[in-house]
Amino acid sequence: MSTAAPQPAMLPPRSTSRAAQPSLRERMASHIQRRGALAVLVLMAAIASATSSTFPTWSNISSILGNNAFVWLLALGMTFVILTGGIDLSVGSLYALGGVVAAYGAHTGGTWLAIALPLATGALWGTVQGLLVSRGRMAPFIVTLAGLLGARGLLQALTDEGATTYLVPADSAFRRLGEGTWVPVITVAVLFALGAVLLTRTRFGATVTAMGGNENASLLMGLPVARTKVLVYVLSATLASAAGALGSARLGSGVTTIGVGYELTAIASVVIGGTLLTGGSGSVGGTASGVLVLAVIHNLIDHYFSQYGSAFTDTVNGAFLAVVVLAQTLLSRARQTD
Repeated sequence: MSTAAPQPAMLPPRSTSRAAQPSLRERMASHIQRRGALAVLVLMAAIASATSSTFPTWSNISSILGNNAFVWLLALGMTFVILTGGIDLSVGSLYALGGVVAAYGAHTGGTWLAIALPLATGALWGTVQGLLVSRGRMAPFIVTLAGLLGARGLLQALTDEGATTYLVPADSAFRRLGEGTWVPVITVAVLFALGAVLLTRTRFGATVTAMGGNENASLLMGLPVARTKVLVYVLSATLASAAGALGSARLGSGVTTIGVGYELTAIASVVIGGTLLTGGSGSVGGTASGVLVLAVIHNLIDHYFSQYGSAFTDTVNGAFLAVVVLAQTLLSRARQTD
């Protein structure tokens, strides 16, 4: 009588979900990177409110929001560029150029021309830069540095080396875009909300993030890398020109000397907000927090250390940015070692 050989016990399949899930250390590093700027902002605001009776007043808060509304737009466009691993040094010059072109449009053709001219100028400028980077395979640093110099030169040519100042008519409806605090701030808030949706809920946003993570892999996946590169530079340049237009509506004229160094402020805001300079990781909300962190730092320096002038502000900004970049490097290493 034959007996059946015993069947080997079946082992349960090994779960792969544990390996796929990030570790606690990796999750903590990711949260700190993405929300660190917001935590620092809340802490700074709490300390400033406790030590200064003037900081939490509405006049001071409205000043912080109103004075930095246009820098937010520069930083918003810069976020998309840096997420792809690029850089845009032309936004400060385009900010000034957009203001002059908008004032010229308001002076000669009315409100619609004042809005259309800077938007068209920024879009055209960004298209050229994006094509040079994507199709010409030129370094973004060199392309946008040339854009910085070119936009500033065009600005000087349009204003006869600064001798001509275009004024926005006092009765122009265009001036209402820059009135008070809430109109510019609400405008910027709406654009930031649209930017967040664009980055997180669209194929374009997914492509931007994927390109920054690994451009070669994105090409192999069939993603429109070249087209996306052009679009991010168009977006950055258009927002910079739009910010200049809003600035001219607020000031009532196209000022030729503004915007110098704004590109560095925008880059610093984006990096402080948690976007990696190497690309592939970042958020629009983090950039908004980064702009406010710098704004609060400037406000506190003006309040407590105004006797040291702008040099002290630049020193503090540089030191703070260096600390943030160092922290990002350490956090990235912590995430890679898990």
